[in-house]
Amino acid sequence: MKILLVACNAKYIHSNLAVYDLKSYAEEYEKQVVLKEYTINQPKDDILRDIYLEAPDVLCVSCYIWNITFVKELMRDLAKILPDTVFWAGGPEVSFDAETFLVENPHFTGVMLGEGEETFRELAGHYVENITKLTEIKGIVFRNNGEIHNNGWREIMDLSRVPFVYKDLEDFQNRIIYYESSRGCPFACSYCLSSVDKKLRFRDLELVKRELQFFIDNKVPQVKFVDRTFNCKHDHAVSIWKYIKEHDNGITNFHFEISADLLNEEELELMSDMRPGLIQLEIGVQSTNPQTIKAIRRTMNFEKLAGIVNRIHSFGNIHQHLDLIAGLPYEDYNSFRKSFNDVYALKPQQLQLGFLKVLKGSFMKEMSEEYGIVHKEQEPYEVLSTRWLSYRDVLKLKTVENMVEIYYNSGQFQNTLKYVEGFFEDSFSLYERLGEFYETKGYSSVSHTRMRRYEILLEFLRTVEGVSEETVSDRMICDLYLRENLKSRPSFARDQKSCEKAVWEYRRMNKIPKTAHIEILADNRVLLFDYTNRDRLTNNASVTDISKELECL
Repeated sequence: MKILLVACNAKYIHSNLAVYDLKSYAEEYEKQVVLKEYTINQPKDDILRDIYLEAPDVLCVSCYIWNITFVKELMRDLAKILPDTVFWAGGPEVSFDAETFLVENPHFTGVMLGEGEETFRELAGHYVENITKLTEIKGIVFRNNGEIHNNGWREIMDLSRVPFVYKDLEDFQNRIIYYESSRGCPFACSYCLSSVDKKLRFRDLELVKRELQFFIDNKVPQVKFVDRTFNCKHDHAVSIWKYIKEHDNGITNFHFEISADLLNEEELELMSDMRPGLIQLEIGVQSTNPQTIKAIRRTMNFEKLAGIVNRIHSFGNIHQHLDLIAGLPYEDYNSFRKSFNDVYALKPQQLQLGFLKVLKGSFMKEMSEEYGIVHKEQEPYEVLSTRWLSYRDVLKLKTVENMVEIYYNSGQFQNTLKYVEGFFEDSFSLYERLGEFYETKGYSSVSHTRMRRYEILLEFLRTVEGVSEETVSDRMICDLYLRENLKSRPSFARDQKSCEKAVWEYRRMNKIPKTAHIEILADNRVLLFDYTNRDRLTNNASVTDISKELECL
């Protein structure tokens, strides 16, 4: 008997913690359970061949919004070449409409609902030893003699009973390590499936510390906590943050999704002197419109959140990633503009402009008609329009999102953006107008090199009244050399030939290695970029003003 657990991830660097949990929890069937991970970017024929050669008796596949169509097509073909294999599905994308899924996909025998560790172990026992009948297994919907039976959802389990899955890191080389110290969420955000499960529970802290030490000892580059609101229980969060701070190996980074306005003074003090890059924080703001926040059943004090984000920013050691969602109720184009400007003013390292996904089983799905939400029929069920936001507005916001990704979130234009922002009505207008420029010039449909992105930005800024091209060029040169010692100078760079002798003499006298770069700007400042000494948070080269030491103009 062979039971095959299959995960189809969005990218190679991702891993599927859920299927590893299932396999670990069913440890008495270790010899019978095999786990295989693929990506949705692989050719289906390669996956088809690999699974066929495994010749599983039972195949269980994990289903999410990023892979459900891929999985359906793959399993439909596998059922043809593996006619004796029993197919099961699990995951959030099938848990909330299991009966419909089975009707539409007749080659599947059943669906595991929600939390799957206990259910999978009993299911494995049914197939390996025939010790439990399907009718006795909680948490499944299955077909039997042409009829579909729903056994109801299973009671949630003690999270500390789930075994640690990372005993061997060989399978996780060059991949993100996901870790779970809590399940459920205390909040009831209408767009999120975590709000469906109100029973928040935590893994035993002593277990957590031992497991985190394993990551630290093995110098894992990044551990990403999948807890929905990591800091909802202060003593739990403080204990973990204290532990990783006290046992820091100088390498491992820990990622947390938090609610910033819940942070207290003890937690902030703890963060203030952490190693730069030890932790990074993802903070879901979603909107700053009070009516929107109320409608999505979210709890947030933006004024308090802003104060805390600014304070963390002042520490200079923590990467902050702030999220907004377009397409929420009561948020029209101008309201979203305000939300964007409010969050942009906080200067996070990353500002993610996402679009509402109307998930099966969520309260937002129930309210779709009332809110006039029109969304894509196929996953990820992204919003197309609402009562407040037209599809044309959505398209404009998509263009803004693209510009923000390229020019803000890349971190490659910091000095340039800081200068040019003041020439626009507000921050949103900068990206709005830049996006319109891309569309007008036909640049949106073409792939561009990094250098070409600078050239296009310069071309755009020439159309903006008051902007000094000389100043912009200097700012761009600084941004470029902060990241790397360029092999060839950009077309807009100032000629440095008249100062070459003075620069080389300075290099010789001060033993400046060839890996460093010296740039003379139009305002006569002379900057030394040192690539052996980079900022731990931004990875930018350190910069020293050597104007007084090198006077050649």
